[in-house]
Amino acid sequence: MLQFYQRPSLSLTTPPISLLLERGHATTVSAVLEKQVNYILKGNQCKNPIICSSRSAKKNWKKRYVLREIRKLLGVRKNGISAIFENNYNEHASNLKDGDSWSSSMWSSIIKHLNSLYQFSRPHTVIGTIIGITSVSLLPVETILDLSPRFFMGLLKALVPSVLMNIYVVGLNQLFDVEIDKVNKPYLPLASGNFSIETGIIIVAACLLLSLAMGIMFQSPPLLAALLISFALGSVYSIELPFLRWKKHAFLAASCILIARAMVVQLAFFVHIQKFVLGKPIVICRSLVFATAFMCFFSAVIALFKDIPDVDGDRDFGIQSFSLSLGQEKVFWLCVNMLLLAYGAAVAVGTFSPSLLPIKLVTMVGHSTIAWILWRQAQSVDLNSKYSITSFYMFIWKLFYVEYFLIPFVR
Repeated sequence: MLQFYQRPSLSLTTPPISLLLERGHATTVSAVLEKQVNYILKGNQCKNPIICSSRSAKKNWKKRYVLREIRKLLGVRKNGISAIFENNYNEHASNLKDGDSWSSSMWSSIIKHLNSLYQFSRPHTVIGTIIGITSVSLLPVETILDLSPRFFMGLLKALVPSVLMNIYVVGLNQLFDVEIDKVNKPYLPLASGNFSIETGIIIVAACLLLSLAMGIMFQSPPLLAALLISFALGSVYSIELPFLRWKKHAFLAASCILIARAMVVQLAFFVHIQKFVLGKPIVICRSLVFATAFMCFFSAVIALFKDIPDVDGDRDFGIQSFSLSLGQEKVFWLCVNMLLLAYGAAVAVGTFSPSLLPIKLVTMVGHSTIAWILWRQAQSVDLNSKYSITSFYMFIWKLFYVEYFLIPFVR
């Protein structure tokens, strides 16, 4: 007896691999393939009728038909992965690639802005501020008991607002020197366009307000005085207004740097730690006098030397630096000789110091070694190369850092 049966019809749609993986239904290529085949077998309905001679014929025919359709559907390739699996895999990989690309782009943007902020802060000056304040804060320490949590909290209260004020000063200078920096320092964020002027203003204003707010909150008059003096000197140095913009005049520019780096840092933070942190009466010690005198020389050298690689931009924009009026070579050797004189004086101070012999040796040998290294480095500088001069200027900043490690040994 003839019976009508439906012809099996297999759908080409299979569950996506990403769905199987996310639900934990499959973890390997073979498992994914098996799940997809089972889905085809179980999820499709017979729709088209065919004529079979018996139920057995129907059963055998259906089995052969399904197997034939599966082989056609899967179309196994040379690499053993089905076309279905490969298509779904490619789709899933494409989605992952898009997500990874977006994530990579986001991190690249974050890193770029952090690097720009790092450059905007002029890190060599920030490092100098941190090392200088830390070194001077150790001068009032007489015994190991003075290195208490109170001392470290007082040091932190000095460092944080001072670093913020440092960023205000160097940031303000960049805001008013954008065109000059396009010639002298085109890598800086404002000059290169990595930061907009609005971004620079926001950073500078935020650092200033936070610094002064902390100075008031911490209730230390010498700390607040140091911040206010730094604010005043940094402002008159850079701002383009009548009677200001002191950086245009070599002597006034050098005076700003000398007062801030040599006098304010040494005196204000010494008193801050001695009286308002450790609670001791103010006593001017030998090491403080040495630090102030030595840093007057060093700050003057930094003020003079920083303009040597910048003569092109300074000439174009009317900045009357000593390097323009005297010449780069004369200012270069003037700076080197001033430092050698300061190191020689430091050796003499160590020689006649009443301190113990090991401490005297640190002072004498340390400064003698630095003077020798300075002389050797100075001989190799090419004064016709801006890169060579700038590298030596950064070397001077490293000597500045090292000196603050030696100052506490002068007793």
